[in-house]
Amino acid sequence: MAQAVEEWYKQMPIITRSYLTAVIVTTVGCSLDIISPYKLYLNPMLVVKQYEFWRLVTNFLYFRKMDLDFMFHMFFLARYCKLLEENSFRGRTADFFYMLLFGATVLTGIVLVGGMIPYLSESFAKIIFLSNSLTFMMVYVWSKQNPFIHMSFLGLFTFTAAYLPWVLLGFSVLVGASAWVDLLGMIAGHAYYFLEEVYPRMTGRRPLKTPSVIKALFADEPVVMARPADVQFAPPPAMDAAQD
Repeated sequence: MAQAVEEWYKQMPIITRSYLTAVIVTTVGCSLDIISPYKLYLNPMLVVKQYEFWRLVTNFLYFRKMDLDFMFHMFFLARYCKLLEENSFRGRTADFFYMLLFGATVLTGIVLVGGMIPYLSESFAKIIFLSNSLTFMMVYVWSKQNPFIHMSFLGLFTFTAAYLPWVLLGFSVLVGASAWVDLLGMIAGHAYYFLEEVYPRMTGRRPLKTPSVIKALFADEPVVMARPADVQFAPPPAMDAAQD
């Protein structure tokens, strides 16, 4: 069993493995009182006045206490982060990292701006960790890129992947969780999908092109398509003519 888990972990792509490891270490550390969640949560005043810039990152690494909800989110993080990195972003590690960076920036911006809007500031003030929202963003992007895959929810009913975010949003509401967290992830995911997939087809311009600085951080290996051994190709016409 331990060897199977080790193999599963080692086979994860680099970004998925790194993020999952950071999340588990941070959450376990908080559960054992090694790390204080009060040092991790997003607090704009402490970021600006006390220069605690690490909060802009650490608020994406903590999933509250280790319970069923934590396991639920770890499953979705490991599954859909891995699916995106291995399929949609295969051979494009820098682009995948930039997607996460874009999502984290959008989520942080929404919370900061929302905290200044009357009647909404109280709701946004309660959102101090954005890890769930970032995970939901990945689920949303995957569902938009694979809309026709058939799925089942707890064996109760089937649906296509295009409706997965809405099914999970409904489930969150049923169990009493805040819908704001999931909605923020959907907004960030839709912003990325529109700017990366829809807008370039409309205008021919790609506003989310990965900066060369980020590309330099990752040595992406080109995707090589192996040629089947049993496939034979006809010789070029020039060779045929020479043989005649």
